Amino acid sequence: MVFVCDICGYEYNPDVGDPDNGIEAGTAFEDLPDDWLCPLCGAGKEDFVEE
Repeated sequence: MVFVCDICGYEYNPDVGDPDNGIEAGTAFEDLPDDWLCPLCGAGKEDFVEE
């Protein structure tokens, strides 16, 4: 399952994480820091939907 940014379409895949921003592979979306932002557009976690 991936989480998609409603604003720009960026897909957060927990199996991959966000290594460019210090998020290790295997990090569940709900375990991301509250201040984590979409690396493409800067949207907050509230702008992501589960697919």
